[in-house]
Amino acid sequence: MDAGSLKSFSNLKGQSRCPLQEQLLSRKNSKENMDRFIPNRSAMDFDYAHYMLTDGRKIKENQTVCSPAREAYRKQLAETLNMNRTRILAFKNKPPAPVELFPSEHSTTSVHPTKSAKPRRHIPQSSERTLDAPDLVDDFYLNLLDWGSSNVLAIALGNTVYLWDASDSSTSELVTVDDENGPVTSVSWAPDGRHIAIGLNNSEVQLWDSASNRQLRTLRGCHRSRVGSMAWNNHILTTGGMDGQIVNNDVRIRSHIVETYRGHQQEVCGLKWSASGQQLASGGNDNVVHIWDRSMASSNSPTQWLHRLEEHTSAVKALAWCPFQSNLLATGGGGGDRTTKFWNTNTGACLNSVDTGSQVCSLLWSKNERELLSSHGFTQNQLTLWKYPSMVKMAELTGHTSRVLYMAQSPDGCTVASAAGDETLRFWNVFGVPEVAKTAPKVNREPFSHLNRIR
Repeated sequence: MDAGSLKSFSNLKGQSRCPLQEQLLSRKNSKENMDRFIPNRSAMDFDYAHYMLTDGRKIKENQTVCSPAREAYRKQLAETLNMNRTRILAFKNKPPAPVELFPSEHSTTSVHPTKSAKPRRHIPQSSERTLDAPDLVDDFYLNLLDWGSSNVLAIALGNTVYLWDASDSSTSELVTVDDENGPVTSVSWAPDGRHIAIGLNNSEVQLWDSASNRQLRTLRGCHRSRVGSMAWNNHILTTGGMDGQIVNNDVRIRSHIVETYRGHQQEVCGLKWSASGQQLASGGNDNVVHIWDRSMASSNSPTQWLHRLEEHTSAVKALAWCPFQSNLLATGGGGGDRTTKFWNTNTGACLNSVDTGSQVCSLLWSKNERELLSSHGFTQNQLTLWKYPSMVKMAELTGHTSRVLYMAQSPDGCTVASAAGDETLRFWNVFGVPEVAKTAPKVNREPFSHLNRIR
């Protein structure tokens, strides 16, 4: 997409659609489509029913007092002929009584008690809610969605960045940039959940304080063209540009550029720091993934990569570090590749490669289970939940009508937000609720332990 076509997005804002407004679906009357209760005909005896409605009724009406022996004989005969039933219509069949194959005293359950099986988690197949996202730029190489630690979702729509507070579903506008600077090409929350970086089409990066709606500074000189990817590592903001460069910016100091990583020949469209902050993964439109080690960084000369991974055959934007194995990285390839690959970043070895069948736009690991969520393009535009490491499909979530370009995860790890080229933002309860952590035992603290000791 050229600069001219990108700028044209600012002139396409529809007056009829408000950003981040919930799409309400008309519900049918609750009294509609109520099913009738139909008897189970296979369990009926129509001959007996006819007898009871005709001859049986006559016998009861004409029945006279008889001797006890005759009455006992009649009951025995009725029992034998199965004529003691009182119901004609059978609405369900009684389940057969369980047959105990082994006497209870020989049961092995008392000797070897079985572990209670973990109940299978229900995964809703439809989105919990859908919000309008007019003017969302349909560009595979950008990163326009992020969910901060303060439970506020940031999304860039054209030239404007909106904030959606998940705690009360309120929406606010953070900033609208001028046409000559926009559109916004990336957003990324700082770890504190208050400050946010906004990458622009004109190669600049703005830092904002979301609490006071105030711009703090503008980072210039990092790139020669748009900034499509960003990642935080404490006070270091790493930016990736269309010029193929990766720059580490220390946002605390005036001369913010502290390191430069050069290795990509085309646009850098994916950046992710590992949880330890020691390794950086970068993906580019040149089909290459680089692993950079912070300890090898140099401010005097371009830093050499730790690993250069060239197995993908299309652009690599989707990157996700595993939360339960620090050196495991998942990467996803574009439309010409369609695979998700797993890497040992210590050795650079490819551990597995899975053909997903379509363009991989984004990847997210579950924080609570050993599961991986991927978002896709043509033809299904679905989100797919995979069990790791077997990579068995657990669920496919559909609803988007265009490629699902962006995903973000809530701070508690349960909900995933997805934004697609169909200009909708959807929320999915895909990862389930985390197990309640065991409460730590109380520790008898020494009295006045909060005071400094006198030496």
